Order: sequence, then structure tokens, then C-alpha cells
Amino acid sequence: MKLDAILWDYDGTLVNSVPKNISITKEILSIVAPHLTGDNLPQYLRSEAAYHVANHGAKNWQELYLDYYGLSHDEMELAGSMWSEHQERNQTPVSLFEGISSVVTQFGHLPHGICSQNSQANIRNVLRSNQIDDHFVSVVGYDDVSNGQQKPDPFGGIKCVDNILGQNDSSLLMYIGDHEADTKFARNLESALGGDTRVISVAAGYSCSAPESWNITPDYIAHRVEDLVGIIGKYA
Repeated sequence: MKLDAILWDYDGTLVNSVPKNISITKEILSIVAPHLTGDNLPQYLRSEAAYHVANHGAKNWQELYLDYYGLSHDEMELAGSMWSEHQERNQTPVSLFEGISSVVTQFGHLPHGICSQNSQANIRNVLRSNQIDDHFVSVVGYDDVSNGQQKPDPFGGIKCVDNILGQNDSSLLMYIGDHEADTKFARNLESALGGDTRVISVAAGYSCSAPESWNITPDYIAHRVEDLVGIIGKYA
């Protein structure tokens, strides 16, 4: 079988958004949890290296806010509700990982989609500014999915695939993400789509993740962006 579509995570997979995410989180904490600012700023927001430890250690964004940043449950829920608004307002630059544009363009004959916990409008703006937006048929962001159906729940992936391929019970898909939850999402999506559909999971190991230590093993690991060419090429 040949690939019918390539699905991507966004943060840590297509773009290095760590500086912006740290800035946004600090802004939100100043509103919902001012006791966690200044000298009391969580250690995981004090450097990019520390942020990576928390981001890849947490199972989801709720756990990130609760267990790593120290928010209460109510503060976490309020912070989550403010994320999209602050993402769109924050002007910290975001860059594609070097080589990503070439990979997307090289496989531009295939439809691409994004399943992310970032804001759809924010994602589309970055795709447009890097002139690769034409390749992405569907973008499903945080604001397109209810809180209870965020990744690794397959709901957003089903929506993304339906936008690209319609109802199809025999497809070969690839999902590329930098978090263990992305691999679980790929497995959940394959199960939810059913039929003869297969979802190949690829871990973006080039963004300071450690896929070798994950409990849920991806099908492939891209240690460099360039590795994606060979992995995708096997099925394209």
C-alpha cells in the first residue's frame, strides 16, 4: 500500500515553538496563578532545556500544568481556556525546524494534515508565512476539539482524516509527532478508524524527545529531520 495522507503534530514536530510556549505560559500564570511568577516561577519555565524535560515527561498538557508547574485543578482548567487567545496574541517568533519545508514540499503530491493542541489560526498563519500552507488540506487545532477529546483521544484525528479523505475504511496513513502521547494517538486513531486502515507512527526525535524510553514504541524514529525523507519515502 502507498500512503494516502501524512498527518503531523505541530509543536516540536513542524516548528520549534518552545520560546513562544514559555512566554505564553508565563503570561497566563501571571493572570491565573500570580503566586507562581517572579522568584516562584516553576523551574521548568526557566530554560528551554528544563521545559523539554517537563513537556516530554508529562502525558498531556493537564499533567504538565498540574504536576510540573504546580497549578491547582481550577487554575489548570482556567489556564487551558486561555491558551488559544494568548497563542494568537503572543508575538514571539516561531520557526520551522530546518529542513521541514523541503520535506513537506518533496512529498507535496500527498495530502498533509495537522492534529495539534495549538490554535488552528496560529498554525495556519505560520504555514502561510513559510509558504507551505497549500500542502495542508486539513488543520485540526485545540479550539476544534473539546477538552475531553484532546490527544491522545482519536477524535481530532478522525476529523482531520475525514476532511482529507472522507469516509474510507482502507487507508495507509502516517502520523509524525514528538511526544509519547502522539504515538498513543496514532494507535488510538488506527483502532478508531477500523477496517483495513493502518496508521504508521513516527517519532520526531530531533526535538529533544527520547522515543527509545517510551512505553509505547513508535514504528520509526527520525533522529534528524532528514531521516523523514527515507521513512516517508518507503511508503510514498
